[in-house]
Amino acid sequence: MSSKSRHFDVAVIGAGINGAGIARDAALRGLSVAVFDKNDMCTGCSWISSRLIHGGLRYLEYGEIPLVYESLHERRYLRLNAPHLVKPLRICIPIFEGARRGPLLIRLGMIAYDILSIRKTVPNHKMLGSDEIQQQEPGLRKEGLKAAARYYDAQVAFAERLVLENLLSARSAGAEVFTHCEVTAIKTAKGAISAVTYVDRTDNTAHEFSVDIVVNAAGPWVDRVLHTAPVPADRHVGGTKGSHIIVGKFSGAPHDAFYVEAAADGRPFFIIPWNNQFLIGTTDIRYDGDLDKVRVSAEEVDYLLTETNRVFPAAKLSIANIHYAYAGIRPLPYQEKGPESAITRRHIIKVNRKVAERLISIIGGKLTTYRSLAEQTVDRIAKLQNRRLPKCRTRDSLLPGASGLARAEEQLRGLQLLSETGIKRILSIYGGRASGICELCASNEALAQTIDGNDTVLAAEVVFAVREEFAKSLQDIVFRRMMVGLDADQGRPLYTAIANIAADAFGWDSNQKARQLDELVDFSESLRVS
Repeated sequence: MSSKSRHFDVAVIGAGINGAGIARDAALRGLSVAVFDKNDMCTGCSWISSRLIHGGLRYLEYGEIPLVYESLHERRYLRLNAPHLVKPLRICIPIFEGARRGPLLIRLGMIAYDILSIRKTVPNHKMLGSDEIQQQEPGLRKEGLKAAARYYDAQVAFAERLVLENLLSARSAGAEVFTHCEVTAIKTAKGAISAVTYVDRTDNTAHEFSVDIVVNAAGPWVDRVLHTAPVPADRHVGGTKGSHIIVGKFSGAPHDAFYVEAAADGRPFFIIPWNNQFLIGTTDIRYDGDLDKVRVSAEEVDYLLTETNRVFPAAKLSIANIHYAYAGIRPLPYQEKGPESAITRRHIIKVNRKVAERLISIIGGKLTTYRSLAEQTVDRIAKLQNRRLPKCRTRDSLLPGASGLARAEEQLRGLQLLSETGIKRILSIYGGRASGICELCASNEALAQTIDGNDTVLAAEVVFAVREEFAKSLQDIVFRRMMVGLDADQGRPLYTAIANIAADAFGWDSNQKARQLDELVDFSESLRVS
């Protein structure tokens, strides 16, 4: 084992949205921070979400009013601090005869939602009669339609980029990011955290850093990480499986997002316009299988297709219409019995004193509330260390891509390489940081070209991902930096071109490039439904 005489105040295990947010907050308050993930960033539950920044309307049913209030206000902060990534989304709730939630209950929920989101940046709700909603959404099922509610939440099309920008901000504040590095041991001395040992998966070398505090933000893998400590821990996470299918535009497809009560079990699910496709989900099923091999089941696919076809009868969707699908595990608190939907979505910041002093585990949490969770966690770190830290800065701090948008757009147009669609695509992914891509084009003529037939993807993006966004593999680049992996064709026509550019940037030989391509294709295939 290679051991470096380096020390960090905080080691964060898990580079999903919670880990990234905690690292950013801690680094901005002056703590020395190291972030670890056994894979790339945003490869766990953060990427398998419904990609919504929402208040959690459904949580009102379970009396979780503080969570809804927190979520709605965090939605507002994200709209202000990441406007290039987080966009308003209009959502419709159709109300059919026989539904568990009738017009009065929905109306009361809408009023509560508006009241709790005071000072919001989106309009209030509106109730629509059956005739009015049918005129605006002619593909919607007419039989039994009584009314509809329309309200606004927000969407983060690429949650991967939200995670990345938090990590980039953390890095700018001094944090170090170790992706593809698996923590194999949490070490203690006299009952307190002393060090973490990790293996760098890129070269299989082992390393050890001394640390004061460990924050276990490994999502569904929280219990597995705790098992690397010398003292056994009780079970913390009892996750539920959530699956989504991605389809193209279908006959009768809606203009707005739809939030619909499923006929089969009464559980609400979404049909959401997303990335020039439709995202349909999610399911909610208890899961105790292999966390590294979670796949959409045939039963879940049938459930989502059947319910969508019921609400939009002309759709006639089948498996053949599915571009790809993804599934993952929500890291919810362990609860042996009771309905899955009733398990709280509130986050829990657990201090694991029985395992070791200065060990914290994060249980649960939502994409929407990651920032407030991070603030609370760093406040807890300060308390554990009896240390006075500066106040949290993230509530009013722009994420890196939120500034310089006008300049970046001007530079992109000045390249005279991209179509209008291409300019919009790049700004929606990189925001103001697209200026760095333009500078690469200016400095290297070989990178100043598009690699797709529609002039939407620049060669320089590949090198930018490697140099500026700590990508280490083709999968990192395609699925979590350039975002072409989430297109209808999963970006497959571009794989070879991207691999050739990446090979030069990384210094791969032909065998390494071939292996990277094989791994990329294998991952793409794992998302296919047959």
